[in-house]
Amino acid sequence: MSEENNGIALNEESSLSEILQIRRDKLAKLQEEGRDPFAETKFNRTAWTEEIKSGFETFDNKDVAVAGRIMAKRGMGKAIFADIRDDKGRMQIYVRQNDVGEEVFSEFRKMDIGDIIGAGGFVFMTRMGEVSVHCKKLCLLSKSLRPLPEKYHGLTDRETRYRQRYLDLIMNPEVRRAFEIRSRFISLVRRYLDGRGYMEVETPVLNTISGGATARPFITHHNTLNLDLYLRIATELNLKRLIVGGIERVYEIGRIFRNEGMDTKHNPEFTTIELYEAYTDFHGMMDIAEGIFTGAAETICGGYQMAWLGNEIDLSPGWARLTMAEAVQRHTGADFMAVSEPEDAVALAKSIGVDMKDVPETWGNALYESFDQKVEALLVQPTFITMYPVEVSPLTKRSPADPRLTERFELFIGGCEMANAFSELNDPIDQRARFMKQVEMREGGDEEAGMMDEDFITALEYGMPPTGGMGIGIDRAVMLLTNSSSIRDVILFPTMKPTE
Repeated sequence: MSEENNGIALNEESSLSEILQIRRDKLAKLQEEGRDPFAETKFNRTAWTEEIKSGFETFDNKDVAVAGRIMAKRGMGKAIFADIRDDKGRMQIYVRQNDVGEEVFSEFRKMDIGDIIGAGGFVFMTRMGEVSVHCKKLCLLSKSLRPLPEKYHGLTDRETRYRQRYLDLIMNPEVRRAFEIRSRFISLVRRYLDGRGYMEVETPVLNTISGGATARPFITHHNTLNLDLYLRIATELNLKRLIVGGIERVYEIGRIFRNEGMDTKHNPEFTTIELYEAYTDFHGMMDIAEGIFTGAAETICGGYQMAWLGNEIDLSPGWARLTMAEAVQRHTGADFMAVSEPEDAVALAKSIGVDMKDVPETWGNALYESFDQKVEALLVQPTFITMYPVEVSPLTKRSPADPRLTERFELFIGGCEMANAFSELNDPIDQRARFMKQVEMREGGDEEAGMMDEDFITALEYGMPPTGGMGIGIDRAVMLLTNSSSIRDVILFPTMKPTE
């Protein structure tokens, strides 16, 4: 029995278990002969594959040392061509018995697809026009004990790709692009904010309360303190404590944990950036949000036009700004600013087909549910929706013009929420009252409602300046920039149910 040159092809006469045993037998023989590949600690690589291929004029006939994973082998007799892949790309090497010696050539012939090797030789171009390395030296740096998927079918099962991202990256190198863009986006955000005088900080992941958002938290237990702790659902309250402390421009990029449903836009742990700036408001946060996204589009994607979720998105500066009531009236005809009584607002919502089941029947909830159920998915082009009802904005400053509303916005692109921002509430008396409302909701069975944070109230009592704050979902931003339809495509190791 033998393996196919470019991976494993199982048939009636061969099985995975047999192939695994063959590879282990090869390893055992090498170890018995004192040539354990896992004993190698270093290889002095002098060039990367893509560097050699793109700069052939410079490397032509020059000696190089390359290293990578064997992805293909072909040839018979006393010469073999192989493809290796490294961090930058893939290229061909040429191994001839007369150049490397009979012993080394014999060992190379026995090497498997997936083995990691180091090779030294000179660069040349074959008669077929392919830049290659003509090997003079060769060594095995790591033995692959499992066969790669067969090349013609590859690794296409999405569940397997997410569970075994390492294998996905080996077999589907194009998926790496999403994570390169993710890295570039995070770097761009840091540069943008650092350039505006912001300070990056880190705040606790484990907290004695779940605060800063409305979401069901994960709970863990600290044995030494005999104390239940919550994995953070937001970084907001700690960052605003720093505003009180005099760090007037502050941000954090970090993991958030919410014990909620999973779908193409939600993962139980995800990455956000939250930023807070003293002496500005939610309008200042709009300018920053637009600056970050348009800058990323131009720098990373080369322009403002892009496709996402089947839509053509235009990120050109000058995004639409609508109040929630304006957006609802534009898309449904329902004018909530024309009614004031809760029962009238609820009746108006129901008249356009809004389900108010299990929702407190207030004017604000009727407006919010109308937007959430009937309008949000229609906001394809970048749109800031402002002036949210106070019922769904427990940490936001009320509008001086209408106390039913708050100075809050959410940014929507492609029908998805991309950012959430406030003119931050800095009145400790009002904040305590809103916390108490959240506590009442929690005691009534709402597991997503917030908790009382006495220390945060104490901090506000020392005085917090007028402040604008915003959170941006890194994962969804990367989905947009990479035209990805699932959040799992932009998280290296998404949460998965274990296989049996």
